[in-house]
Amino acid sequence: MKIVNYRVGDTVRAGCIVDEKIVDLNKAYVQLLQSQGHLRDEKLADALVPSNTIELLEGGEKSLEEAYKAVEFALANDIVVNRSDVKIEAPVLKPNKIICVGHNYREHILEMKRELPKFPVVFAKFNNTIIGPEDDIPLPSITEQLDYEAEFAFVIGKRARNVSKEEALDYVAGYTIVNDVTARDLQRRTLQWLQGKTLDGSAPMGPWLVTKDEIPNPHELEIVLTVNGEERQRSNTKNLVFNVNYLVEFLSSIMTLEPGDVVCTGTPGGVGVAREPQVFLQDGDVVRIEVDKIGVLENKVKAVSTVVKVGKE
Repeated sequence: MKIVNYRVGDTVRAGCIVDEKIVDLNKAYVQLLQSQGHLRDEKLADALVPSNTIELLEGGEKSLEEAYKAVEFALANDIVVNRSDVKIEAPVLKPNKIICVGHNYREHILEMKRELPKFPVVFAKFNNTIIGPEDDIPLPSITEQLDYEAEFAFVIGKRARNVSKEEALDYVAGYTIVNDVTARDLQRRTLQWLQGKTLDGSAPMGPWLVTKDEIPNPHELEIVLTVNGEERQRSNTKNLVFNVNYLVEFLSSIMTLEPGDVVCTGTPGGVGVAREPQVFLQDGDVVRIEVDKIGVLENKVKAVSTVVKVGKE
């Protein structure tokens, strides 16, 4: 299943995309229950197949099982919305945590002139960074070194604490794509990377969340990034230093992972700051990331004004 958030006006709801059709999961489930003669159909649907993607993930396997039934019913009865009539948002809009892993592809570590880490390098992004597959990447005047980072990401499906590598994938809901857009000049102002990682709109995500049943092995996926059609990054998730199983075990030993938490697994070699000469994103650039079995995330860069200037007094 490809889970999306779709917007009509001011309303965002959880859906499933099939070809160019959107199924509203909650509404379809209401109609399925009505067809079966259930009373309190709306309350049952809100509990089992909510209209919010994080609440849907919190429902675990039971909610996804019922969501599949809703999709089958909707397609059989043509209860769908045309994709062209809605706006697709990021598949997870307000996760409790966005956990990022740095230096996790061997070739990227080498180009950054570092040694293979003994433990994952972990940092965070916040909800303000999330934009969807149909949004522009803001290029604010506060930075002159906006860089791209193609990332394969996974989303947690149930609460995880002290989970073993062997059981790790049981706690994953599915997989998506994230562009960990980074302001290199801000990142390198201090030893901590945070300020360069948390600009508004610096985490394009999507185009959807592919549930794990469609990707039984997440460690064999080709990942490619292009800028204006020019290939800049290419690798395969088999090259991860710390793979999904390891990361679930490692992270859940430090903190409790919750449904909807997003983990970005790191970027391959070829980032702009490591190229000779260095190259950074410019107004009008089109950044396209493709990951096997997930799809394509494509966003255009758009210059925006910085309202507040930050500097030394």
